[in-house]
Amino acid sequence: MARPRTFDEERALEGAMRLFWEKGYEAASTQELCTATGLGRSSIYNTFVSKHALFVRALAHYLDSMTDGQAAILGDLALPPLARLRQLFRRVIDTEESNRHERLGIGCLGVNTSAGLSLRDPEAADLLQRDLERRLGALQDVIASGQHAGEISRAREPREVALFLNATIAGMRISAQSGLDRTALESIAETALDALAP
Repeated sequence: MARPRTFDEERALEGAMRLFWEKGYEAASTQELCTATGLGRSSIYNTFVSKHALFVRALAHYLDSMTDGQAAILGDLALPPLARLRQLFRRVIDTEESNRHERLGIGCLGVNTSAGLSLRDPEAADLLQRDLERRLGALQDVIASGQHAGEISRAREPREVALFLNATIAGMRISAQSGLDRTALESIAETALDALAP
């Protein structure tokens, strides 16, 4: 009979996710993972098999939680489409602000992985692509609603606008990592929203 686990696997995964988010996959050492998860080296490997498998689980957990939150905002039919987009930008900025260390943001684990690892890691690249399509789908839906309601210009197709907004959000996250402050991030968001005007 297998011994019951005496730790909270979800909490260990959260700790690993946070470490990978702050340091990146390659810079996170096994000892730091032990500290972050509260597990010994053998427990990490018995539970998660390898550092890479733990990273993939942590990345999937991060993407699911972030995209679920964004999808909930974009799917809130109690708000007009443009207000939903404004709420999305506010959430992005709030996330960056709450994760600053010495004025610098830590960005997005998805964006960081795309920039630094996905070309060498097909499993991570597949996760990122599926997440991208999910986020673009939610953006397209709210943009199409906004176009139908006359709040958003019809000059571009919803997917084109979704790609633009997604790239703007990624750029905001990278800019926060470089030290851009809240006021500047809010200005970027407002400029992007102004660009949607009919």
